[in-house]
Amino acid sequence: MFSGLLLILLPLILGYLVPVRQPRLQETINRGVNASVYAILGLMGISLTGLDNLSEELARMGGQAALLFLIITPVNLLALWWLSQRSRLHAGQSKAVANAPTSKLAALQGSLQLAGVVVLGVLLGVVASRLGWEAAPAHAERLAEWVLYALLALIGCQLRNSGMPLRQILLNRHGLAIASTVAASSLAAGLLAAPLLDLRWNEGLAMAAGFGWYSLSGILIGDQLGPVLGGVAFFNDLARELLAFLLIPLVIHRATPLAIGYGGATSMDFTLPVIQQHGGVACVPIAVVSGFILSLLSPPLILLLLSL
Repeated sequence: MFSGLLLILLPLILGYLVPVRQPRLQETINRGVNASVYAILGLMGISLTGLDNLSEELARMGGQAALLFLIITPVNLLALWWLSQRSRLHAGQSKAVANAPTSKLAALQGSLQLAGVVVLGVLLGVVASRLGWEAAPAHAERLAEWVLYALLALIGCQLRNSGMPLRQILLNRHGLAIASTVAASSLAAGLLAAPLLDLRWNEGLAMAAGFGWYSLSGILIGDQLGPVLGGVAFFNDLARELLAFLLIPLVIHRATPLAIGYGGATSMDFTLPVIQQHGGVACVPIAVVSGFILSLLSPPLILLLLSL
C-alpha cells in the first residue's frame, strides 16, 4: 500500500538532503522547478484529451472544482476569522516594497500563465488526435510521471535551502497558529466534500491538502487519481490564490491572520508581495513561516492520504 508513496517521496527526501550554497546553482534549481511545473501541467492538459467525451469530462471537472472551492473557502474563512478575533496580531502601516509587483495584474500573471499552460496542453492534445497521433495522451501521462520525480527532487532541494531555520519556524507562534488553522479547516472541509464529489474519505482529504499550492497539488492528485481530479485540485487551489489577492488588501488591517492565512502555501511566495505591500514589513516573517509549514506539509500529506 505504501510502495507508491515511498516511490514518490524518495526523490523529495533525497532532494532535501542536498545542501546548495552557490547562488547560481540555487537559481538553476529554481528555474528547473518552474520548467518542470510548466512541462507537467502541459502534459496533464494533453493527457486530458485521451478521455472519452472530453467536453463532458471538462464540464464535470469545472463543476467539481467549483463545488470543492465553495466548500473549502467558507470553512477556511470562518476558522481564520475565529483565529483573528483571538489573536493579538495586527498589521502595521504599509511600506513600499522594493521590486514587488504593485498591480494586481502583475501579481496574477504567474498563476494565469500556469492555467494557460493547461489549456494549451488540451489544445495540443486535440490537434495531435486529429492528426492521428492517438497515443499522445498515454505517452504524455508516462512522461509526466518521470518529470514529476525530477520536480519532487528539486522541490526538496528548494525547501532545504530556503533559508528558514527550524528554530525560527518553531518559535514563530503566529505563523504556526495560522498554518495549523488553515490545515485543520481545509482537511475538515475536504472530509465534508468527499461524499458530494463521490470520493472516498481519504481522497476528499487529499484534494483539500494542497493548501493553495496548485502547481503541485494538481500534479500529485493527477498522477494518482487521473487527470480529471488532478484538474479539479489544480483549479480549486488556483482559485484560492486569485481570491487571496482580492482579500488581502480588504481585510489585512481588520483580520490580519485571515489575510495572511487564506493564501495558504502561497503566502511565502506569490501572495507575499501583496501581504508586505498592504500589511507592512512585520507581516513578512509570519507569512513566510505559515507558507513554509504548509508547503512542507502538503506533498507528503497528499501522498500519504492517497496511499490509504
